[in-house]
Amino acid sequence: MVSDILVASNRGPVSYALREEDGTLQARRGGGGLVSGLSAIGPDAGAVWVCAALGAGDREAVRRGVSEPGVRMLDIPAEVHEAAYNGIANSVLWFVHHLLYQTPLEPVFDAGFRRRWEAYRAYNRAFAEALAAEAAPGAAVLIQDYHLALAPGMLRELRPDVRIGHFSHTPWAPPDYFGMLPDDVARELLEGMLGADRLGFLTHRWADAFTACCERVLGGTGGTEIGVHGLGADGEFLRARSQEPDVADRMSTLRAQIGDGSRKTVIRVDRTELSKNIVRGLLAFRTLLEEHPEWRERVVHIAFAYPSRQDLEVYRRYTAEVSRLADEINAAFGTPDWTPVILHVKDDFARSLAAYRLADVALVNPIRDGMNLVAKEVPVVSDAGCALVLSREAGAYEELSEDAITVNPYDVTGTATALHEALTMPEAERAERTKRLAAAATALPPERWFLEQLEALRAVG
Repeated sequence: MVSDILVASNRGPVSYALREEDGTLQARRGGGGLVSGLSAIGPDAGAVWVCAALGAGDREAVRRGVSEPGVRMLDIPAEVHEAAYNGIANSVLWFVHHLLYQTPLEPVFDAGFRRRWEAYRAYNRAFAEALAAEAAPGAAVLIQDYHLALAPGMLRELRPDVRIGHFSHTPWAPPDYFGMLPDDVARELLEGMLGADRLGFLTHRWADAFTACCERVLGGTGGTEIGVHGLGADGEFLRARSQEPDVADRMSTLRAQIGDGSRKTVIRVDRTELSKNIVRGLLAFRTLLEEHPEWRERVVHIAFAYPSRQDLEVYRRYTAEVSRLADEINAAFGTPDWTPVILHVKDDFARSLAAYRLADVALVNPIRDGMNLVAKEVPVVSDAGCALVLSREAGAYEELSEDAITVNPYDVTGTATALHEALTMPEAERAERTKRLAAAATALPPERWFLEQLEALRAVG
């Protein structure tokens, strides 16, 4: 059965777990903006989601012919997926777009890189071929993210009749940094993207950076349409979910950990992703306690740092450093009835929402971030209003800057000063800012964000 609407992404809307006791498969539905957005078109649209089988359960489901309606899962060889996903997408493209390389030592584009690049090509080709097979004449195909940067061009060769959109959920590197890539690889990436009729980005800054790269490498974008769609928070869902009993239970637990009810809270909720800048955030909190001793025993930093990409050594080291630094701050400043940093590393969405509700200050200080939905979610569910300390390098800064306290993410002393400003902000001002932040944060919720792209793609001349 062919479809008029297709979505392609590395991770799909469902995953499978294989039960050891009886060998049966258990399906688990995913969340996120894409899932919410696709649901907006309704079940009768017959949309198809093409995704990769990511684990043993997914691969077994493909082999058994088990699938959810509207999902086409690709059993790409595990070694190809590993080389493409971790070897190129997460270890090269992610690092380029987030400006993460320690350039005296990395990157090194050697023969091993070339082998991994071949796997990245094969991975993208598998998606292009599946999309070509599933697409009805003139179908709209929405390809997602840096994992699939080559797929638009490959699909264009196979199916010139379909309308192809690609959306980047990350930043895009400026030309000088993008220029670290081998010249032929840089050209291939850009030409692959420009196989689309329309390209979408989260902010004008990232769209302009892409256009600048195309001007330098290719001489222009070749007529491909460029659009900006700033994904917003799902306010209706967040407000309802944050009032559920499990969130109230987590709030009680956090209040007990905070101790004195008069204490202020600085919260952060992140994956231990290198770009999230958790270590400098902790250093800034330590600097706050050093330079403003009046805050000792009067403020608690609730830091949720959920492990990410632990199959990569650099991420394991970073996660360990986050824990080490939190322990160091607690040892230096803690008292029998005050723990300055409450660190949680196990992912718990209800606990994250509880922290949102309790927050006096939210610290969002990424080195670089495509959007950062935490910055948008906290104001939506905050009970009493929350001051937002926001990095100017977060994509969300484009929409939230007027009512946030801006920081340079590399400036630890400046971030400590911003935390002090946020903690001393008058309650009335904090409440008013929170209202405006929440309105901006929910301006383009996931359903409208998805439909806006679909409509724009269909309107391309």
